[in-house]
Amino acid sequence: MIGTDTISRVIGQDVYDEAGEKIGSASEVYLDDETGQPEWVTVRTGLFGTKESFVPIRNADLTDNGVRVPVSKARVKDAPKIDTDGHLSPQEEQELYRYYGLGGGTDTGMQSETTAGMQSETTTGMQSETTTGMAGTGMTDHPGTVGHDTSGPTTDSAMTRSEEHLSVGTREEEIGRARLRKYVVSENVTETVPVTREEVRVEREPITDANVGNALDGPAISEEEHEVTLHAERPVVAKEAVPVERVRLDTETVTEQAQVNETLRKEEIEVDGATDNDRRV
Repeated sequence: MIGTDTISRVIGQDVYDEAGEKIGSASEVYLDDETGQPEWVTVRTGLFGTKESFVPIRNADLTDNGVRVPVSKARVKDAPKIDTDGHLSPQEEQELYRYYGLGGGTDTGMQSETTAGMQSETTTGMQSETTTGMAGTGMTDHPGTVGHDTSGPTTDSAMTRSEEHLSVGTREEEIGRARLRKYVVSENVTETVPVTREEVRVEREPITDANVGNALDGPAISEEEHEVTLHAERPVVAKEAVPVERVRLDTETVTEQAQVNETLRKEEIEVDGATDNDRRV
């Protein structure tokens, strides 16, 4: 059983369902306005703990590993969506009682009067006890301190003001992929190469003493043919595949500034009937 003296040990603890499966972490404890006893705890669930659900802790157990509640994780997942604004209205409280199949409130007579139209006298609303960080602000020195009523016999003359601080980190995720793909294209290449060919040229020379012997070595009058073979060069094309470069994919890390916007809550303290000198000690 969880009482007012163990509230500081509940905040921030892991919350487990009746089967021992982790649900999330305890965020705030809500006390019954009439009895002052813990009635509900908001549990942060989801991937980043941004969702809060109300879970009954009337019959919960506080163990060395955390808080064990008598409901299932699936039941908590589908719980009514109610804002954690510091106080539960009677309608919101009754909605939670109906959903979890619990008895509505601690005084059935007053509940019946409420349903008869005396909503102005309803005392079954819930007041939130936001005790984040109380374990380090004097809670252990005053075991009976509840924190929701500073005028009670179990409290001292001070109240704790808390605020949320933003803690921003990073996580790595896949944003895309790049790949190399090789394919074949064709293009026309034109080059100029010199080629040679032979042409016939007729040369005539007169008869001289030097060539008269060759000129008279045949019949004086006859028919004769003489043939010359002509040659020419033609362009010859040969292709071969040669490596020209190596291409690979690599990654580099680029750092840029990303802005994160988040709403943080903090408590403010008003002073009634006295002058606030704001003296720090």
